[in-house]
Amino acid sequence: MRTPVLAGNWKMHKTAPETIAFLERLIPMVAGAAPREIVICPPFVNLPAAIGAARATRIEIGAQNLFWLKEGAYTGEVSAPMLTSIGCQWVIIGHSERRQYFGETDETVLKKIIAALEAGLKPIVCVGERLEEREANATEIVLGSQFASGIAPLEPGQFSKICIAYEPVWAIGTGKTATPEIAAAAHHFLRSEIRGRFGDEAAAACRILYGGSVKPDNIGGLMAQPDIDGALVGGASLDPESFASLVNH
Repeated sequence: MRTPVLAGNWKMHKTAPETIAFLERLIPMVAGAAPREIVICPPFVNLPAAIGAARATRIEIGAQNLFWLKEGAYTGEVSAPMLTSIGCQWVIIGHSERRQYFGETDETVLKKIIAALEAGLKPIVCVGERLEEREANATEIVLGSQFASGIAPLEPGQFSKICIAYEPVWAIGTGKTATPEIAAAAHHFLRSEIRGRFGDEAAAACRILYGGSVKPDNIGGLMAQPDIDGALVGGASLDPESFASLVNH
């Protein structure tokens, strides 16, 4: 049985005081939630505040990115050991906005996954197609390529420690959501790719999250799909009541 993951990606939102206030409201609302992993990923500068506010609760804290080397002359970058040293437990890797605006590739995604695992972080690795690729019926080609270059080179032991997030780029921040059937088809395809590379046991164990305009009114239909194991939530994770309703659905 795969334990669902509900992860909030705050992107570039909230200050440190706002982060603390959010968690103080969220913590009691999810204290009695069903078995699932609850993750909040604030901006880098808010990680210490979030880690402090979430200490001794069931909420874990993740970063939105990292660099693949441990140290060096890389102005503005943050390494995996820096994240773990402050108590960070998760990290998002390869989000479509990182790919779109900051030049991330499947190759750099792979480097970041390995660096995260070496430091003991739990990666949420993002894959997904753009609107023009979906309209060209190329969804499986894109997902297959991203998996082959960014994930498949991992060793089986490494792969067993990651989550995958399917995020159709055309549904992120647009208000458009993949129907449960569209999302389920992509998740089913990804699980078949996992099976082909890592075997039946790995495919059965890997948690594949859906990301793309997840809201309280559509989480139920998405989570009812057998291959969907949680959600990577954007806008709806910025409000504690909204995110709590996703966790408690």
